[in-house]
This record gives sequence, structure tokens and C-alpha cells, in this order.
Amino acid sequence: MDKSKLSQASIAAQALGWVDPITKAVTPAIHPSSTYIRDPDNQYTSGRIYARDNNPSFDQVEAVLAALEGAAGAAVFASGMAAATAVFLSLSPGDHVVAPTVMYWSLRNWLLTEATRWGLKVELVETSDIAAVRAALRPGETKLVWLETPSNPMWTVTDIAAVAEAAHAAGARVAVDSTVATPVLTRPLALGADLVMHSATKYLNGHSDVIAGALATARDDEQWQRIKRIRAQLGGILGPFESWLLLRGMRTLVPRVRQASASAMAIAEHFHGHPLVSAVLYPGLPSADGHAIAARQMQGGFGGMLSIRVKAGAAAAIGTAARVELWKRATSLGGVESLIEHRSSIEGPTSPVPDDLLRLSAGIEDPSELIADLEQALKAATA
Repeated sequence: MDKSKLSQASIAAQALGWVDPITKAVTPAIHPSSTYIRDPDNQYTSGRIYARDNNPSFDQVEAVLAALEGAAGAAVFASGMAAATAVFLSLSPGDHVVAPTVMYWSLRNWLLTEATRWGLKVELVETSDIAAVRAALRPGETKLVWLETPSNPMWTVTDIAAVAEAAHAAGARVAVDSTVATPVLTRPLALGADLVMHSATKYLNGHSDVIAGALATARDDEQWQRIKRIRAQLGGILGPFESWLLLRGMRTLVPRVRQASASAMAIAEHFHGHPLVSAVLYPGLPSADGHAIAARQMQGGFGGMLSIRVKAGAAAAIGTAARVELWKRATSLGGVESLIEHRSSIEGPTSPVPDDLLRLSAGIEDPSELIADLEQALKAATA
């Protein structure tokens, strides 16, 4: 069997089939050591010097992610924010970057505050509008276009291939936050992206018990090495136990994402046109803006995330979240349990998110029960 041609399901489930060479264990050991022995001749033939630079607990999880993404390499970080900011910190003061108007709130806030203070020129545009992206590009000055697709929490879809073509022509690289799509549904590197970022806390781990981030690269080049140096120098590394938990979660990535996607589609179809709902935001609906692009670049589903806008307004949306019994009122996404959140309350008064919007992360429960719970909560909140 040619293992290089294995499906993503087999790669993830067997974690590339690695076996401990000493114990023959199918589950890797946890390596908590912070330092490694130097040889008598003053060399490090083991290749390891200090755990902040290179911990053996990273090896397998990074290899699995690289295989799933079709990447030249991968690196795990202490959080999604640590991974994302490492990409921007690998640029130089004065560089121009383009990012989405609506995106993961913490990164958006960091870009508009700390990144600009450091000297980056940040321009936010609606990246699902390729004309707007082209207009924002400054040949020779724009160094990075950051995409998030589907975008959180409006779930708009950006044409990765079209943006990559335009960005590369202007001399810029493209990085894609693919947390929601995961490599199960979208492989941005195959569409022309240069980097892929994951908040690995979410779908990659899938059990709400790890804070982690990850990057994957199309090329092992100087920028990639600079990003890895930033990880080591700033200390944004993942702990050995967290690395082990992340790998444990990734083994079930494919069936979890497929189930969550199927449940989200069922929920979206049920509430589309519902008398108490003014809009369902989900790229899997044929009526959704960007559906045709999503159908082209997302294979096997449209993800487990969707949002609904409650017709009666903000108070009714908050009241709906207060009355659910099966859904969990909590920040985050991508876990086995379904989560509901009034997003604009979290983001604050400068949030671009409508205040009647509820963000939903479909887990792996029975979708009919999730629908029934949300139905009763909506009715009670708007009675």
C-alpha cells in the first residue's frame, strides 16, 4: 500500500501510523523534559538542545497536520493568537497588510491596536469582494493578505484562489485562517495560499480541553524559518501534555467535522424562512452569498458553524440563549458539544456584528434534538 496516498480519514485516525520504536506503543509518550544531554564531544547529535526550540512532543502532531494540509511543514503554538501574530511579526515595520473587515475578533483588535503601534499598515476590506481586494493591494508595499473563510461570525466565503492570484501578482503572500473549514473541507495551500492558520483549540482538538494554535506552510523558506524563530524567541510554544491532547483530538477530526457539518446544514435548513428568524447565515444554503464559491472550494460539507438573526431583536436573541437546555452558552467553537453565543456582547460596542445575531457551533449531538431545543428557546424568548 502506498501510504502517501492515504485518505485524510486514515491519516488522522492512525496519526500517520507512527509506532514508538522502543515500546511499540501506538500512542506516543509525553516528553516533559526541558533540556537534552550534550555529547562528550560537545555536539548535539540528537538534534535537540532545549525544549523551547524543539520538543519531541511536537513532532507527530506537526507531521499529521502537514500531511492533512498537504504542507511542506507545520508548527504548533501556545494558542491560535500566538500562531496568527507570529505571521504578522515576521513582517517588517512599514509593511502593508490586508485583512477582512469581519474576522476573529481578538486578531482584528490586535491588528488595529498593537500591530499598528508596531508599524504595520493595516487595511480592512471585505475580502469576499475580489474587486475590493484588488483595489486595496499596493504592489511592492503589500506583503500579506490575511483571509478567514468562512469568516466569523457572518460566515461569508472568500475565493482563496482568486485572492492568491491577485496577491501574488502584487508581490504579497496569502495566509488563510482555516479554523472553521479545517483541512477536512478546504486545503488552502492547494488553492494557492502560502500559509494556513488554525486555532487548534477548536476543531483540530475538538474536545474543549486544550488552548493551542498551528500554522502550516506551502514552502520551507526564509519566512517560515523566521516564524519558527519567533515562536522560540517569544516563547509561544505548546506544552508537551497539550501537544499530546491535540494529537489525541485530531485522530477523530474527520468524523467530527463531517457530523458537525451535517448537523449545521440540518439546523440551517430548518430555520431558513422561520417566522421568528430574519436570516440564517450559512454557506451551505443555496441562497447564501458565496455559496457557489463555497461549493467549489469546500469539499464534503460547509462546516459546523452558522448564525441566526432573531427577528425580534437583541433582547430576544439574548433571551433565546438564556433559555436553551441542550446547547451550552459559552465562547468558543468546534467542540463535540454544541455552543450558542450572543456574539456582539462579547465583542463590545465597536463590534461590526449585528446585535440580533446568535452564533451557533453545532457539535455531534442528535441534530433533531438541537433543533427542538433552539425552537423552544426562540418561542419562549419571543412570546
